[in-house]
Amino acid sequence: MSVSVAIVTGGSRGIGYATVERLLADGARVAFCGRDAEAGRAAQARLGDALFIPADVSREEDVSELVATCAARLGRPTLLVNNAGVNATFDAQAMTEAEWDAFFAVDLKAAWLCAKHALPHLLETRGSIVNVSSIHAVVTRDSFFPYAAAKAGLVGLTRSLALDYGPRGVRVNCVCPGFTRTRLVEESLRLDGDPEAAERAMVAGVALGRIAEPSEVASVIAFLASPDAGYVTGATLFVDGGLTARRAGQI
Repeated sequence: MSVSVAIVTGGSRGIGYATVERLLADGARVAFCGRDAEAGRAAQARLGDALFIPADVSREEDVSELVATCAARLGRPTLLVNNAGVNATFDAQAMTEAEWDAFFAVDLKAAWLCAKHALPHLLETRGSIVNVSSIHAVVTRDSFFPYAAAKAGLVGLTRSLALDYGPRGVRVNCVCPGFTRTRLVEESLRLDGDPEAAERAMVAGVALGRIAEPSEVASVIAFLASPDAGYVTGATLFVDGGLTARRAGQI
């Protein structure tokens, strides 16, 4: 079945926003959520036809309301895009239990909560789930604990849900973006004294020699949700310009 109703978490900015935009262009009805109500309403005004629902996807009551509101206003969802996430760096010895729980609640638990509440609808519509992970699921760098652990968890979640629900007609896939021109990446580049030099250094190991635009990741998400990917499930696609193709230690 083609996408007719989609839920996109973290849709106010970056890859999530681009995904909402692409799905709307493809003719879907789209609900998206975010914790920042002001940013969400501003995104909704720019997008026009999308439905913004304020929600903290780390809270089950918010997720339940998100899915129920989408189903009531737009119809049963045929697609869930688990895009919401935060970036953080911690030292394993210094990180507190409360910090661990808060971080994983957004970057991993939320994907399960959204799947839990969307699956009753997706089973009826024979829909699909696309989880947005990161190259940090398989290759990472120092100081990215526990981000790498959470993103690897999303890949494992994808495989397991694909096996559990494939026999009942639901596909589950994952995308792992590399460097993408999002607000977080732009802010990190601006922190450098020479943003242009910082960007050149960032993409030195990227085969295509540039940062991705959010729309390029959104295109892969849209493909995985489409009938063209009807025999694709349990897959993880890297949208990284060839970054992970390079042998470690080489640039």
